[in-house]
Order: sequence, then C-alpha cells, then structure tokens
Amino acid sequence: MAILDFKLRFRLSFIANVTGFTNRTDSCGGDPVGGVAHHPVRFAPPARKGGLWRSLGIALVVMGQGVVFSPGAIARTTPNPNVTVERLERVWEGQYEEHFDRDLEATVHTPGTISATLRRARVQTGRRSAVLYAMPEPYGLELRLVTEDGEVVTEMVPAANDKAIPPVVQQLRQSITNPLERKVGSDRYLIPAQQLYQWMMAPVAQALEDADIDVVIFCMGESLRAVPFAALHDGQQFLVEKYAVAQIPGFSLFDARHRSLKDEQVLAMGASEFQSQVPLPGVPVELETILGLGNAGSGAAEPWEGASFLNSQFTLKALQEEHQTGDFGIIHLATHAEFRSGKSDQSYIQLWSEQLTLDRLIALDWTDPKVELLVLSACQTAVGDSEAEMGFAGLAVNSGVRSALASLWVVSDRGTLALMGEFYRQLKSTPTRVDALRETQLAMLRGEVAVEGDRITRGPRGGTIVLPQILRANGRESLSHPYYWSAFSMIGNPW
Repeated sequence: MAILDFKLRFRLSFIANVTGFTNRTDSCGGDPVGGVAHHPVRFAPPARKGGLWRSLGIALVVMGQGVVFSPGAIARTTPNPNVTVERLERVWEGQYEEHFDRDLEATVHTPGTISATLRRARVQTGRRSAVLYAMPEPYGLELRLVTEDGEVVTEMVPAANDKAIPPVVQQLRQSITNPLERKVGSDRYLIPAQQLYQWMMAPVAQALEDADIDVVIFCMGESLRAVPFAALHDGQQFLVEKYAVAQIPGFSLFDARHRSLKDEQVLAMGASEFQSQVPLPGVPVELETILGLGNAGSGAAEPWEGASFLNSQFTLKALQEEHQTGDFGIIHLATHAEFRSGKSDQSYIQLWSEQLTLDRLIALDWTDPKVELLVLSACQTAVGDSEAEMGFAGLAVNSGVRSALASLWVVSDRGTLALMGEFYRQLKSTPTRVDALRETQLAMLRGEVAVEGDRITRGPRGGTIVLPQILRANGRESLSHPYYWSAFSMIGNPW
C-alpha cells in the first residue's frame, strides 16, 4: 500500500492529465462557459466516474465566481491537445491499480516506444499493427491512433460523448444476444454496430488503410472496455473482415514480447456439472477435441500435447501443481466465470467445488513459469458496469499471463464447442494468436464452421466434432450470427 500511496501522491502532482488543466491560477482559454471561462481559475483533475480522480474527491472551482463546473462542459470541435498517449497511459494505469488494489509496475510508453514495439512485432510476425486509444469525454470522443511511423493521428468526435456511448454499447450487446431476434433472423444489431463504427473507426479508417494495417489493438476508456469490437460494421462488412482485433488495458500494462505457441502444451481443465449453476454438457468433448482424445472427432489437424482434468479432478490444488511443472504454456479453463460489479474479489472462475476469485489469481504466479495464453471459454461480463469491464479488460495483466482469450457473454454449448475447436486448429498455423481468433470468427461468419445434426463440420481440412446426444441439432444450424463469434476477445499480447 505504501507504493500505491506514493503513486497516488505522484499523480496529484501530475495535474496536467487528460483534461490538460494545471493546478495553478491561470486564465482559461477556449469557449466561454457561463460567462466565466476567461476569469482566473484554479484547475485540478476532474472527478471521473469509477476512476482514480473520483476516489481522490477532486473538484474544479472558478476563483472569485463561486462556480463549480466540469472541464468537459467546455465546447470543443477539435481534439484536445492535452489528451496525449502518455497521459492516457498514466491515468489508466492508476485506474487499473485502484481496481486490482496493487502496484502494476508499469513503464509508461511514448508514441516512439510504442512504434518501435510495433515494428519489432512486424519483423517477427509479418503483421502490421496499430494501437487505437479512445477516451469518452463530456465534450466528445477523443481518438489517438499510433502506427509504426511514430506519428499520432488525432481525432475528436463531438457526438460520441460519455453520455451518448453507453446506451449504444448496451443496445449492441442486447441486440446480439437476444434469442428472439436471432430466431427471427433480425439484423437490428447493425444499427448500433454501424453507429459505433462511425464514431470509433471511420475517423481513422483512411489512416489505417494508408498504413496497410492488419491488426487493430484497442486501448479503451470507460464504457468502451466491453464492446464486441469484431462486430462493428461499416455498412458493408464487419470489422473482423478487415482486421484482426485485440484489446489491451494500456500499452504499458502488457508484455509485448512475441513467442509462437505452436509447440506449447495445453493444460485443459473444466467442469460439465455444478452444484448451483447450469451444466455445461459440451465441456468433456471440448477438452477431448483440443487434445485429440477419445472419439471427439476425425480428420482434424494435429492435436495439441497436454493433459486433461475434468469435474472432480478440476481443483485449485491440481491447477497449481500442474502449472508448477512448467510443462504448460497454455491454460484452458472450460467453466463458468463472471466479471461482476465491484473489486476483483467479486469476480470469479468456477472450479469443481470452489470459486477462484480474480484477486487470488496473482497468488498463482503464472509469470513463473510463464503462461503464454489463458483461455476462459464460458465467461460473461456485466454490461454497463465500469468495474466489471475493467476486470475483463485487465484479465491478462491481473493473472500474469501474456494473453487471455475470454468472452463477454456465455455462448451456447454448440457455439462454444465449435469456436474452441476451430481456434485451436487455427492456432497451429496462423502467425499470431489474434490471427487464429480472426480466422475462427471468419470461418463461422462464412458458414465454413456449422452444426450438421450430430456433429460440427469444419470445412474440408478441419474434420468434424461429434456432439454428445444432448447437444445434437435437428438438421443444420448456422453459426454465422455475431452472437456465436463476436463475444470472444483476445486480451493482452495479440502476437
């Protein structure tokens, strides 16, 4: 806590934060607010809902006028030059440290160091990446795009303020996950999907095209951390049809080193039966499919080496002991998990007979031996809750793994089994982990992966996955709807 207290005091001195205001008497530039904008004022960081500054109880007072106002009330038609990448990184680092209640030991990056990392990743993987920062403010959405050349593309969207964005995100989530709309073939989700695209992607679309980008890495502020980015739509196609998409809590908050997963072993654990939660009947086949065990399928790609633990074998003791052997670079947990409102001790991963709360993940020390990828195949995130969203977006940094694959909502058993089976197949051949996810999502979107009665078909090279009796369908079931494939996000290192 001493380190945290020091960092908070340091940030109090770092008043020139994302709003660009200073803790001194000065004159206010910009458009007038209530006729007092040009009077001498004393500025301090704004109180942000769910953020670091609200916890410090800091406010703005106009000197000599007795007026309290938010800097967001200042009308803007151009980007705020003080919303810099460095300042966003510092503020978000503070927010995640507050949420996880510990020091994250981050080194703040500049556009120059970010660009250098992106160039190294291209040399190692052949994929060109860009980082898109988005900060919703009362006056609009601040966008900052960093590519390999080190220049920062700066945009501001006035209509997309911090009040306008949350209901559109909620509408998108609700429309995609509504079973009745899915049953009647409704595409109502395209309305919010296209609106979010226009706000977030359209302003930087030309810059992405000019830089020949393959991978977009989203670094989001509050209310945008639980968006199914792959499902954003430009009016012609989904975003995933253009780019592989990943998410990070901050560039300073993930391990950017590249390592291929092709030769890693998988620790595959899960539960199909629970005392107080709905069963997951597809889990036994999911584990068998990943490791090529039993009669799960035929004609599939080379199975992964590893070990499987199901139901009563799926304990915290087994998880700790197997990890400590150092044999497993990938940990796959096929079980319920939930990112809830409140601190990280309110969110959990369900083991066989106990819940592993997220605040206890750090004690597992998945940095030694290093876990490259953590997969949670049946988790959900509370929509519209800033702390739940931070738990989701910060999963990789909190658990100590290099990357995490997790879902925003619980997908059907058949849909999850299809996606996971295809993802591990793609992971053997694609240049990066996020490309494996994208190829999986595209295969489902295009109908190449689908349910055919008693099995899941995966195209001419993917073979089939035989479904247990309880999951068999009547005829063909398409998995092209974004409900099945857009819930899953690659969090942390995308390479």
